[in-house]
Amino acid sequence: MKLSDIADNAGSRKKRMRVGRGIGSGKGKTSGRGGKGQTARSGVRIKGFEGGQMPMHRRLPKRGFNNIFRLDFAEINLDRLQEAIDSKLVDASATVNVESLVKAGVLRRAKDGLRLLGRGEIKTKLTIEAHGASKSAIAAVEKAGGSVKILAPAKDEGEAA
Repeated sequence: MKLSDIADNAGSRKKRMRVGRGIGSGKGKTSGRGGKGQTARSGVRIKGFEGGQMPMHRRLPKRGFNNIFRLDFAEINLDRLQEAIDSKLVDASATVNVESLVKAGVLRRAKDGLRLLGRGEIKTKLTIEAHGASKSAIAAVEKAGGSVKILAPAKDEGEAA
C-alpha cells in the first residue's frame, strides 16, 4: 500500500453538471429547463396551484385550535423508572422528582413538570413527586409500598387567582 494507491471508491464523488455551456454539452441553451414560462424562471411558486381551481387546502374546512395554556409534561413509564433504579442511575431511598431524573440522565429536560404513566411494573418502594400520574401508575407504586405526591402545576405570574 502506497500513498499514491489511495483512491475513493468508484462512484462515491459525482461531478457537478455545468449547464448553459453550449449545445455540445447536452445541457446548453435552456439548461434542461425547457422553453420559457414560469418554471423556466427562478423563484417558481407553483406547488399548491391547481390551474385556477380553488386549491385543496382552501376547499377543506378548518378544524381545531392550539391551546396556548397547554402544559407539556415530561412523561415516564414505570418500566423505564424501574430500569433506571436497577442500573443505579436513580437512588431509590431519595425522593424521585423531575430534577433528579434529569440530573441522572433518565429524562432529557424538565419541560413543564413530570407525568407518571403506568406501563410496566415497579418492584421498589419509592417516594415520587410528579405533576400528574395515571390511576394505574399510582396504584402500582402504592402496591409496591411507595407513595406518589401530586404537585400543583406551576401557574404563571399574570394568571388571575
